[in-house]
Amino acid sequence: MELFKSGNPTLSEKMFKSTLSAYGEDVMTVRGTLNKFGFLFLMVMATAFFSWYSFGQGVDVTSYMWGGAIGGLIVALVIVFKKTWAPFLAPAYALLEGLFVGAISAYYNHAFEATAPYIITQAVGLTFGVAIAMFVLYNMRIIRATETFKSVIITATAGIAIFYLISIVLRFFSIDIPFIHQGSTFGIIFSLFVVAIAALNLILDFDMIERGSDAGAPRFMEWYGAFGLLVTIVWLYLEILRLLAKLNSRK
Repeated sequence: MELFKSGNPTLSEKMFKSTLSAYGEDVMTVRGTLNKFGFLFLMVMATAFFSWYSFGQGVDVTSYMWGGAIGGLIVALVIVFKKTWAPFLAPAYALLEGLFVGAISAYYNHAFEATAPYIITQAVGLTFGVAIAMFVLYNMRIIRATETFKSVIITATAGIAIFYLISIVLRFFSIDIPFIHQGSTFGIIFSLFVVAIAALNLILDFDMIERGSDAGAPRFMEWYGAFGLLVTIVWLYLEILRLLAKLNSRK
């Protein structure tokens, strides 16, 4: 029986199955996971504000952006393979991701200061709105994480990841794929598709966390589940920000 399946690679079936608790004590709960997610989110906001404020003071935050992105990726990979370290490393990931998010948000805000002065506020608001909507739709069982639904979202997510990886490799050879960054009609459609897939990944994540709780996964998996949920939320925010940038570039 496949209890755990998610398009988010940090919340995979194997990760939870291998850590199921044989005891009724100190087990994972949905509330505990969401509380820990809230804590991690606050840490993201703290370092994001630091990057943002530093940019406003004239500091070159490029090192924050790349340091946060690369450092966050390394920590994330360690957490994926050493999930028992999640209680210690998930906060470190949140701090690093905050540096990255704050820096890239500051650059976007500066680039669109004249044409779209509220682009960051809009991106944050839409991210919150989409996340809350997905949570409500999941809780009301309007959208169900059926096996077919999971397969479609997992396949689409994997395809997007491979496509982005190819685009990164091509950039080393000075080859850009225009619709990833440019506001053409096809570029906007592509961004809308990616935003939709990122949002639907939240349904899989909520389902994963709920099933992990029902199956009695150990308490440290709350940190792992919160970390995985944060990965999806950050991805959703960045894609919404990219979409807004494309829309505003057409003005």
